[in-house]
Amino acid sequence: MEYTHLSDFRIRSGDLSIWTPELISPDSWHDDERPLASVHAQYLGFLDPDDPQPGRGRWIGTIFEMDAPLDERAWARTLELWHDRHEGFRTTVAPTGDGDYHRITTAPGTVRIASAPVADLTDGDQINEFLCDVLELRLSALVWPHLLVATVAHDTDDFTVLIGADHSVLDAYSQAVLILELRTLYTAVTTGGEIRDSSTFGSPADFAAIERAAAEELTPDSPAVAVWRDFLGAPGSPMPRFGAGMVAELDGEHAQPSVSRTLLTIAELEEVEARLDQLKHRLSVTVFAALAVAWREVFGQDRFRTVMPIATRPDLTWLESMGWFVNVVPVDITLPSGADMAAALTATRASLKRAHICNDASWGRSLAMVGAMEGPTFGASFLDIRMLPDYELVADLRGRTLRAVSYSTEEVYFWVVRGPEGLYVSTRYPAGLPAEVMDRYLTEFARAMYAVTTIAVPAAAAPVADVPAALSAS
Repeated sequence: MEYTHLSDFRIRSGDLSIWTPELISPDSWHDDERPLASVHAQYLGFLDPDDPQPGRGRWIGTIFEMDAPLDERAWARTLELWHDRHEGFRTTVAPTGDGDYHRITTAPGTVRIASAPVADLTDGDQINEFLCDVLELRLSALVWPHLLVATVAHDTDDFTVLIGADHSVLDAYSQAVLILELRTLYTAVTTGGEIRDSSTFGSPADFAAIERAAAEELTPDSPAVAVWRDFLGAPGSPMPRFGAGMVAELDGEHAQPSVSRTLLTIAELEEVEARLDQLKHRLSVTVFAALAVAWREVFGQDRFRTVMPIATRPDLTWLESMGWFVNVVPVDITLPSGADMAAALTATRASLKRAHICNDASWGRSLAMVGAMEGPTFGASFLDIRMLPDYELVADLRGRTLRAVSYSTEEVYFWVVRGPEGLYVSTRYPAGLPAEVMDRYLTEFARAMYAVTTIAVPAAAAPVADVPAALSAS
């Protein structure tokens, strides 16, 4: 599943409608003593309540084509059931008066869906541009609803669905699995089928309480904090940056360039995976080893540092939840001098094992304890899309996960995906970074990945000769 901008998705022409959650009664909100997750609280601290475009650079979402005609009443009911099911869509924040925020929540059955047709706008390209503007203007972490839905009804028996949300109520896993969830719900509503309930739709607010309790237990002597301390270096040291010294300062605001490309075809990737099976290494390890080798080839440095977002759904309770279940861990790989991919794999596996110590430790609190003056600016993630249920059907529905256009002058992120057609990467980077630098890095990344096929497989241990049972018993 490609992770891309909405502007890169070709929306077919049709009749556009915006579907907005509303409270049946404005008195439905009640104070909720459960805390905000650490990442949520930290996120709110960076926001300007007076920003006229609160979603600019922040919203995420999903777009796909529903393989059924649009029944407006059934679709509204589907979205209401979806909000009833997921408490994460029915919780928000209110100011405390001292510059902080606390949680407020509304119960199931208190949200209705209002639809608003957008007249005189049927061209797909114009709809795309309109929706990009709407999501930047209306999506905020501070103002509910944090999620909007758009549909485009076509003259065929299907319709396009866009889900746009503030990051506080969706993460990458949610973005991917919501396609089939909405499809299943819509089918049940239109056919009179059973609406499935499950113990795996746990509330992100319940998770936040667990996460904040764990964060409070961190101390400067915690092993996870020590890993972050080594990653950062001296207190106050800058975070690792991609292409440090190569990013030109530009006048005005510039959208970050975005690149998506296939790193390895399916045939090449299967060669790599076959060799990895023999070498007993995971594809995820290989991805980060190749990133480190590419770093050395392009920037001449043996030490590669980045951060890796990881899912924090601790058990099946939150398996199908909609919410923001993400932590960040440091990846710090030092390649031995002159290391080939075989040595890079060994070094990377050890580095990722050490990073695992940080999985359940709040990255924001950890960084505060080591004296970090800023948050991460360089990150990379890997996803094998085949772990998602019915991922091939998602492809048939033209499913795409979406990110907002970023205007950062520092941030660089890589999203590497193992899909049904090969290994591909999406990246965004500052406008001031020369495109040829990123092109070379991606080229070296792909070359390092494929170099796995040249690693010699260790000879199998020589078979032990048959010996008499009396001798072998010892």
